[in-house]
Amino acid sequence: MDDDKFDAIVVGAGPAGSAAALTMAKAGLSVVLIERGDKPGAKNVMGGVLFREATEAVFGPLWGNAPLERYVIEQKLWLLGANSVVNAGYRTQDFESPPYNAFTVLRAHLDPWFAKQAEDAGAYLIPETQVTDLLSENGKITGVRTGREGDLFADVVIDAEGINAFAAVKAGLRKDFTMENAALAVKEVHALPAETINQRFNVRGDQGVTILLTGEFAHGMMGSGWIYTNRDTVSIGFGAIVSHMVETKIRPNDLIEELKAHPAVKPLLEGSEIKEYMAHLIPEVRFEELPRPYGDGYMLVGDAAGFVNFMYQEGSNLAIASGRMAGETAVAAKEKADFSARSLELYGRKLDDSFVMKDLHDLRKAPAFFRSHRQFFDVYPRILNEAARMFLTVDDTPKKVRRGEIFRMLRSKRPLWKIGRDMVDALRALW
Repeated sequence: MDDDKFDAIVVGAGPAGSAAALTMAKAGLSVVLIERGDKPGAKNVMGGVLFREATEAVFGPLWGNAPLERYVIEQKLWLLGANSVVNAGYRTQDFESPPYNAFTVLRAHLDPWFAKQAEDAGAYLIPETQVTDLLSENGKITGVRTGREGDLFADVVIDAEGINAFAAVKAGLRKDFTMENAALAVKEVHALPAETINQRFNVRGDQGVTILLTGEFAHGMMGSGWIYTNRDTVSIGFGAIVSHMVETKIRPNDLIEELKAHPAVKPLLEGSEIKEYMAHLIPEVRFEELPRPYGDGYMLVGDAAGFVNFMYQEGSNLAIASGRMAGETAVAAKEKADFSARSLELYGRKLDDSFVMKDLHDLRKAPAFFRSHRQFFDVYPRILNEAARMFLTVDDTPKKVRRGEIFRMLRSKRPLWKIGRDMVDALRALW
């Protein structure tokens, strides 16, 4: 580096940070992209689903260019009982041809590709560097302090540190997330031959499947599990609100072991070899508690700003979209030579006009609802599995009698007035 003053500094080379850096570099801004890992992706353990449209709006065509795993043609929901499953799903030929809808990914492979797009556009990547502080002068963020490169200065700092956002929290730009508004996710990656994956998940070639799971294995916590097919591995994991894990005193490792041992899940992993085990935090922030994502000389993007839509299992597309909008805002601020909060308010308006804030606002009541209605994670899956078993058991019991037995079972598990109240509460919270 010839100078220590730049147009922009981006802290964190995940999808949000690389999207911001690429957007600004393509517009001719001098950009530094700082990553604390030895390379982008080294500190990111998410292996899940990447949605095409928001990603291609920044990084261009993905399939055939980016290191993706499989294109998703089927999405399933499994409600697990103790030894059974009630499932629903959607599979369509519309998702079987380019440009596709979504892809399974492994961040360790994908993040370096994202960052390289930013580098190729002119951004300067500094790996293995921890930002310890955000520098300020007269209330305006002016740069960053690092242990390796010393102090670096810029007109604007875009914070893409992720959920912990140590520097942003230390600088008072955002409150630290608590056990109540963060989820702990644990994940394993299991190696299996591609042909075995195809056979077990009923796909061919590069087709992929995602499965979202909840039920009795969650032990009444607000949480869910997932299974994703990769090229020659399968990702399986579980995440729940941290405070609920503390309350139940169940170790994350025990939860994932219980999930893997379930009769519906075990055959999918049979004969596999565990390649990775990891854990990370995910924001689960109530809408009204989201931090203001901009101020004098700074913007917050992705997980650092709490942009995760837990209802739809979306995070990467919100991160990339917010990174792009922050980058566009920085370009506009450069043209005006004004990086004040008044100028960067454009970022807030862009967010408000986009699917990011519209979706989060639409579901603003959902986090509180599910925290107070945890029966949706154990009682109702148990009821559905028991009802399905009784309904499908064929013996000499007349069907009218059997329907009566199911109705009495339902009432014994959950009084009808409580079921009615739950449904009304759900409509109010989610509609």
